[in-house]
Amino acid sequence: MSEKALRLGTRRSKLAMAQSGQVAEAVSRVTGRPVELVEITTYGDVSREALAQIGGTGVFVTALRDALLKGEVDFAVHSLKDLPTAQPEELVLAAIPVREDPRDVIVARDALKFMDLPRGARIGTGSPRRMAQLNAYARTHGLDIETVPIRGNVDTRIRYVRDGELDAVVLAAAGLNRIGRSDEVTDFLSVDTVLPAPGQGALAIECAADHADLIAALGELDDPFTRVAVTAERSLLAALEAGCSAPVGALADFPPLSAPLERGDPQADGQIVKEMRLRGVVGTTDGTRMVQLSTTGPVPQTHEQAMALGRDLATEMLAQGAAGLMGERAQ
Repeated sequence: MSEKALRLGTRRSKLAMAQSGQVAEAVSRVTGRPVELVEITTYGDVSREALAQIGGTGVFVTALRDALLKGEVDFAVHSLKDLPTAQPEELVLAAIPVREDPRDVIVARDALKFMDLPRGARIGTGSPRRMAQLNAYARTHGLDIETVPIRGNVDTRIRYVRDGELDAVVLAAAGLNRIGRSDEVTDFLSVDTVLPAPGQGALAIECAADHADLIAALGELDDPFTRVAVTAERSLLAALEAGCSAPVGALADFPPLSAPLERGDPQADGQIVKEMRLRGVVGTTDGTRMVQLSTTGPVPQTHEQAMALGRDLATEMLAQGAAGLMGERAQ
């Protein structure tokens, strides 16, 4: 180990440590250098307030970025959905690896599926986006549910179900997969039912913009399909002027290879992917008012093309009243 270890900045949560550990192994392979994890506590980790109240944008990110800018770490790993859409000039997203499953899942008592939950079922989630779409789906399909705001890590959330306080909780499939707890999922929510958060399931590897050698090395881990997809999703979010705690869902995928690509299936041959579909949704948390639109076009070949796709769909959504729905997110 003649070369000095690279320092990877990560949040302290079990999920953050798991995904950072996986990235550390990959970075060590492509650089030939050891990687050590540097644990950093963020404001979002210590605050007990609801994310919508503390303005979810950046609360899990700022401390990591500060450590990067001070040179205390060489690179950082974020859950992409936590990143503000505005990118600081001094930092660069050197790699966005192959995306994990972007779907939301249910962990329910008695191994119940979403459609089999009893009348009046209490479903826990801290996400206005999930609340809006679950309530809208329930409203249109004759289901009787109550969405209950919760915070906490995966253990805390699942314990609400195990202890009988809630009938079910909604979590991200990617997170449970990364910590080896996907066997606790009782139902996968189709993206036709609940669109995920922009960037959900994807990781962002960020470093200082002046570290050219490190940027080049980290770039080996970049997946071009994931990058154009999440760029379009985040462009939609930015054009709606919504933070990551707003009730906005978005997903860019590549029909008919969406499922294998999203799960990192090596048999998903990029050569035959011709089109990318972008879907977006905004709604009031009670599910009474929703704007949901989609667009399909050639797979973007540049960052700007991906950005334009998101901006254009956001413009259509705003024309249909999306701004007024987001304005009610604090209620």
